[in-house]
Amino acid sequence: MKTHYEIVDAALADLDRIVEIYNSTIAGRMVTADLDPVTVESRMTWFDEHSPDFRPLWVLKQDGRIAAWLSFQSFYGRPAYNATAEISIYIAEEYRGQGIGNLLIQRAIEACPRLDIYTLLGFVFGHNEPSLALLRKFGFEAWGTLPQVANLDGIERDLVIVGRRI
Repeated sequence: MKTHYEIVDAALADLDRIVEIYNSTIAGRMVTADLDPVTVESRMTWFDEHSPDFRPLWVLKQDGRIAAWLSFQSFYGRPAYNATAEISIYIAEEYRGQGIGNLLIQRAIEACPRLDIYTLLGFVFGHNEPSLALLRKFGFEAWGTLPQVANLDGIERDLVIVGRRI
């Protein structure tokens, strides 16, 4: 990455850009199972579920502009799973291919001990090879496949569950 960047906890003022980046991925049918754009209002509860000391939501700012974000989400919502978290990464189209995904995943792995997370998960469409390759690069392995569970414009898609022990 040639320019200055910082990874910081997201602020409410960042939610517009977070949603903009998220919505930009919907039409490609590679990254999310949402079929229509979401609103900032519809993401408020999701935003509020994040906290810097338990389930962070980070933004990566490049030269002061939000280029990407990463979120930690609780897995299965029961206390016995608190040491397991799902990560999601979304990168604005104009910033892809610059190594931002690498930076965010590395930072997430490094933060796990502080967050008392011992297992990271990713839920990735089987046809999203770029994301699967990125996660494999950091030691994530395929732990399961849910065949044909998503219907994207009449095409059934697999969901691959990848995981890594910290």
